[in-house]
Amino acid sequence: MLTRLRLSNPRSLTRTSSIIYRSMSSEAGLQQFRVGYADEIKDMQKKEVTIGGEQKVLLMKVKGKIYATAPKCTHYGAPLKNGVLSPDGRLVCPWHGACFRVDTGDIEDAPALDALKTYPVTIKDNEIFISATQESLTQNQHPPTFIAKGAKDPSKHLVVVGGGSGATGVVEGSRSFGYPGKITVVSKETYLPIDRTKLSKALITDEGKVALRSSDFFKDLDIEIKLGSTVKAVDPSGHTITLENGESLSYTTLVLATGGIPKRLPMYGFNASNVYTLRYIQDADAITKALGDAEKEKKKVVIVGSSFIGMELAGCISGKGHDVTVIGMESSPLETILGPKVGKFIQGLHTEKGVKFELGKEVEKAETSGNKATAVLLKDGTSIPADVVILGVGVAPATKFLESSSAFNLRKDGGVEVDEFLRVKGVEDVYAIGDIAAFPYIGHTGKAKGDPIRIEHWDVAMNHGRTVARHISSPFSKEFPEPKPFTNVPYFWSAQGVQVRYCGNTQGGFDDIVYQGSFEDKKWAAFYCQGEEVVAVCSVGYDPVVSKAAELMRVGGMPAKKELADGVDVRKVEIPHGVADLKLE
Repeated sequence: MLTRLRLSNPRSLTRTSSIIYRSMSSEAGLQQFRVGYADEIKDMQKKEVTIGGEQKVLLMKVKGKIYATAPKCTHYGAPLKNGVLSPDGRLVCPWHGACFRVDTGDIEDAPALDALKTYPVTIKDNEIFISATQESLTQNQHPPTFIAKGAKDPSKHLVVVGGGSGATGVVEGSRSFGYPGKITVVSKETYLPIDRTKLSKALITDEGKVALRSSDFFKDLDIEIKLGSTVKAVDPSGHTITLENGESLSYTTLVLATGGIPKRLPMYGFNASNVYTLRYIQDADAITKALGDAEKEKKKVVIVGSSFIGMELAGCISGKGHDVTVIGMESSPLETILGPKVGKFIQGLHTEKGVKFELGKEVEKAETSGNKATAVLLKDGTSIPADVVILGVGVAPATKFLESSSAFNLRKDGGVEVDEFLRVKGVEDVYAIGDIAAFPYIGHTGKAKGDPIRIEHWDVAMNHGRTVARHISSPFSKEFPEPKPFTNVPYFWSAQGVQVRYCGNTQGGFDDIVYQGSFEDKKWAAFYCQGEEVVAVCSVGYDPVVSKAAELMRVGGMPAKKELADGVDVRKVEIPHGVADLKLE
């Protein structure tokens, strides 16, 4: 029974006020809150409302039905009222592309790990009510729904090699989609999976501040994680892997998620003790200790490489007060990926913070004294003094352990070719994901359509993992019987003094760029085109254009180059109806 609270003057109630209905049901504390009027929300509209002057709820109408969720993304807390709502019931974060179902709050795409809080909605005489407790209104998120919470079928054994975001996507997704077998993760890292994106942005050295999940979380899902373990060999015919310590593990399904190994320059001097790469927490710790306190001693730091990792480190380290010089072969940072105009914009942001650049230059060697590099010598004769040298020159696929098996035909770059479900070609019951996987790119058309490419993005790896999880779980799941190929549009973000967002891929090249907004005001979008087709989008201060573009590209609804050049605002373009397969409850 529900009892309506009496108002002394009901006629004075405005359409934005809340009426509370207190529940007399068995669920203690459950209440109904009036949050609006159904006729005030149009289809495909979002509206954030406030309850009791404090708590907020997001209302949405999709195909005539109203849904209610918590208002913030479970990843980094972005306001979802500024996000993107798709007609198939996807709610996309405006910052990093995390995606949730509007009906259940469950995760559709990474990088969010936790599901979004949802509230039951009822309509009474045009008034919208949600059912909630006071406590639930303060809870923005909850763990995903895990159909399988343990190993109920010991005859099945999923082994995942690697301990990064891809491995996390596999194991959590497997339990979410109903995989009933044993799960073992073999990770050479000595800590649980982390948010690796924070290392280059902030040089965080505390595992607890970057851990994706606790040990208890994995234990509750009956997931065994072997930390500090390295795989020596894989025997596909025997369905076994051998670890460096001699231990052998049998598997029914194997997922290779080993990621990348930072490259080192082959020239003289770059193996010196004060030359660093960044991939692991130990690397961040070593760099932090080498830098020390700038107030006591300002260090000369030379960063070789002007792509995302190098530029993020430049911003982080210069912000700590040290003297930073970036060396790059391009005429502007990130030019190959983002073009010269965006590159010059990013360079200007860092120059304002005191970062110096040596661009369009090649490295000759590192000058040394004893076991330390003292300078980086360029081929034009320029010598750049250095107390600390950091290499940000890319990664190589961590696949050397596969070379001993004739079953694996590695590509020239060390990558592993897979099909649309991320299954290793020619090898039964083995998948490869993340940095090592050369997968058929079908996120949109363009020259790269169907070509096997590798994308070294943290977010892509996690979504790879979710795709594999659904594929291997489908035989055991009534809820998710249909496996889905990997068709996600890649999503990337970077801290460059401003937040840079990017979706799509330009490995197939681009022949023109359409710009909108103002670089001077730091509010702009760049659309990378092959002919009339947009294959990638980058933005600063122009949310949610990248999230919207990713959704439009996903369903083939992205405006053409000419339309964008004529001023069409992607943020106002409707996403086509009836093109996606997500079915709302």
